[in-house]
Amino acid sequence: MSTEDRRLYLIRHARPDYDSSNRTDTPRGEQYDPPLGEVGIEQARLLADRLQLLPRPAAVYTSTLARARETAHAYADRVGVDVIERDDLCEWFGGEWEEKDFEEIFAEHPEAIELFRNQNPAWHLAPGSEAGGAFQDRCVTAVEDIIATHPAGDVIVVAHGGVINAYFAHILKIADQDMFFLPENTSLNTVVIRGDERLAWFLSDASHLTDPGWFAPRLSADGDAVEAGA
Repeated sequence: MSTEDRRLYLIRHARPDYDSSNRTDTPRGEQYDPPLGEVGIEQARLLADRLQLLPRPAAVYTSTLARARETAHAYADRVGVDVIERDDLCEWFGGEWEEKDFEEIFAEHPEAIELFRNQNPAWHLAPGSEAGGAFQDRCVTAVEDIIATHPAGDVIVVAHGGVINAYFAHILKIADQDMFFLPENTSLNTVVIRGDERLAWFLSDASHLTDPGWFAPRLSADGDAVEAGA
């Protein structure tokens, strides 16, 4: 990497409480909006340990949905960085598929299971859902606007699996696919920003969950955690 390169960290939210039935109104409709569950809260803490070892970012952004906001704040509140919320970073709107599990979807749309099994797009089957092309345009426009707003330094964006797929599909020129990979909860999906170039650098890195000792906070002489660059 060049010394002038910087990084965009697209991070998937921590594991939500799937027993929750919370919903919230968005410009696209009423979306499923669970908070983090117990596992997710711990995942967010481990993510914060990791992010604290990175250079202080130029900005931290999140979608307005609770699972992303809570994940972002676990890090940002610890280091005193503001969190900027953007509705256009929210997950794909699933219409009548919002909050439904795969068993319900497959029962109502038996053709969907064959599409999923064979890695083919299926989101178009969801009644009242956001069109795939419109979703990708929304995500790419949002991320590029964030990059343009911060012309120096790294940027952290906490969002959703669909959002991350949409942006990486754009820079990798993967066409006509809803999800081409499944990012882990709290995984770092990293893009190198090199002028006008966008280079895929790392996908679904969740080593802070599998090997948390690598990212244990460094301590000062008085026992306080030391932020990178401090």
